[in-house]
Amino acid sequence: MSRFWSAGVADLTPYVPGEQPQMQRLIKLNTNENPYGPSPRVLAAIRDALGSDAEALKLYPDPDARRFKQAIATRFGLEVANVHVGNGSDEVLANVFQGLLKHDKPILYPDITYSFYPVYCGLYGVAFDTVPLSDTFEIRAEDYRRPNGGIIFPNPNAPTGRAIALGEIERVLADNAGSVVVIDEAYIDFGGETAAGLIAKYPNLLVVQTLSKSRSLAGLRLGFAIGHPDLIEALERVKNSFNSYPLDRLAQAAGVAAIEDEAYFEQTRQAVIASREALVERMTALGFEVLPSKANFVFARHPLHDAAQLAAALRERAIIVRHFKNARVAQFLRITVGTDAECETFTDALKEVLAG
Repeated sequence: MSRFWSAGVADLTPYVPGEQPQMQRLIKLNTNENPYGPSPRVLAAIRDALGSDAEALKLYPDPDARRFKQAIATRFGLEVANVHVGNGSDEVLANVFQGLLKHDKPILYPDITYSFYPVYCGLYGVAFDTVPLSDTFEIRAEDYRRPNGGIIFPNPNAPTGRAIALGEIERVLADNAGSVVVIDEAYIDFGGETAAGLIAKYPNLLVVQTLSKSRSLAGLRLGFAIGHPDLIEALERVKNSFNSYPLDRLAQAAGVAAIEDEAYFEQTRQAVIASREALVERMTALGFEVLPSKANFVFARHPLHDAAQLAAALRERAIIVRHFKNARVAQFLRITVGTDAECETFTDALKEVLAG
């Protein structure tokens, strides 16, 4: 701690991102990146935006990212006024916590969920209560039927991978008409059903998505929120009071191309879904309990083997998975769905470790 720090900095508990190791010949299954590259149209769009002599980079990008917003609006049958964009969905969520979730009553989110939520609460002084998942690690609509200053949860949830049905989300929205309900859909494209179609019916609904996962653009940082224009205006006010240019020229061009290439998106997401189901089958055959997943990862535990020890043994074999220390899930591992070859190597290594 330094005497030069502002008040409150010492009390912050920063988010710890997944490890980005520099090991050679590594199978990296710890941060839910897509195993396939982005659309070829994305690379072409970046080259076009850059130009032959990079003259474009001397100018600021469009502060409103209007072409990117329009591509998102068109895809979801909305208007540009329904769209807010940011430097990854994490920045979008930061704007959400500051602009929509700071009220007198505490917000609600699951006890096992995305670990950035409590970080934002600490940063922005947002009061919160955690809502326990069921014994089978499910989000239950009825548990959110109580006074609150807002509700946020991922669908599918992270790190469990379990999805909540659209009808249950409607129950949460109807039961909490006086609160903003934020559905964090980072993994929705791998088998869940987006709540985007409910925006016209529920002015208290905000849906947040990212291009990091299903669009293979984790390295470019593109995220967005869609909702009623009144909600979007609050996010725009926060954004323009902090950073008027969150998306650079190349990222905006890439975002448009990624959203518009529906065929490539469909091809790669279906490949991930197929690989996930094969991975679940192989892990189940090895004795693992694998939670039902609608994400590009699985959450699993073995009744006879400690999760931390399994993770360490896999690391010795140059395979990285994610282990969380929260007491309820300390015996689970979260495994990103890689290519079929990576998943096969992973399960072969597991078989070797389990055999002792």
